[in-house]
Amino acid sequence: MITKDLIFYSNCYKLAAVLYLPDNYEEGRALPCIIPNSGYMGLNEIYPALFARALTARGYACFGFDYRGFLDNEGPAGVCKLDEQVEDIRNAVTFAGTLDEIDAERIGLLGWGMAGGLVAEVAEKDDRVKAVAALNGFYCGRRWMKTVFTREEFSAMEKEIEAERIRLVCSGVRKYDDPFHFYPLDNDTDGVVREDLYSHSGYGQEISLEIGQSIMEFDCEKNIRDIKVPVFVGHGKGNRLHPISESYNFYDKLICKKEMFEIDGKHNDFMFDDNPVFHDLNDRLARFFECM
Repeated sequence: MITKDLIFYSNCYKLAAVLYLPDNYEEGRALPCIIPNSGYMGLNEIYPALFARALTARGYACFGFDYRGFLDNEGPAGVCKLDEQVEDIRNAVTFAGTLDEIDAERIGLLGWGMAGGLVAEVAEKDDRVKAVAALNGFYCGRRWMKTVFTREEFSAMEKEIEAERIRLVCSGVRKYDDPFHFYPLDNDTDGVVREDLYSHSGYGQEISLEIGQSIMEFDCEKNIRDIKVPVFVGHGKGNRLHPISESYNFYDKLICKKEMFEIDGKHNDFMFDDNPVFHDLNDRLARFFECM
């Protein structure tokens, strides 16, 4: 895989990016491009780069980047707001379309985890996106929270989020905590995160508690009928972090051309270069993105 380090700007914040090309790339050729996105605080060097290695081997260009506020990128450090990440993805589409190696008329989005909903929202707003793959995501934050928390836990969380909103507008000082304070991991996902993801420098920094409100208010299904391009929805059969019901709720509301695939795995137990489940998923994704 050929890589080129780049920078672009999102709302005037400088963001680091990488263009990924197949090993046999011929200079002067414009390739169809997939922009893989991680959710939450996921770093480009982890899952976007993982998908890039798989998809460049199947003939696509890929463009990965880190969101504002993470690693050395500009923007308030550790502040994760889903509407701002949607803007970052849209600006990545704009920048990728200026590159000679990319066919601007054939750009697709791939969203992993929390980014599944983000790329769906981008597709609702931006007709430059020609296809979308949403994987292991949630699509309505409030519904997802009610699914994974007990009634008592959800009620307590609502009160904490509202109290934090009031505290922040009165003090003007952000409060930071463990990144999984409002986003607790199931045991299976936590094991992979602790053993693999935390080995990457910069992963797991403290996050502003504004993330709670951002998740609670996120709902990409409100304008789901605005998605006109083909959508691939993939979800782990045994996913306990984001139950598969989230993807079926989303999928059933789509009115565009669509494809649903149940992955033979959980949330991230198969997310490794040499895993056969991951290979099969990328074979399916490569065929799907031929629609661009």
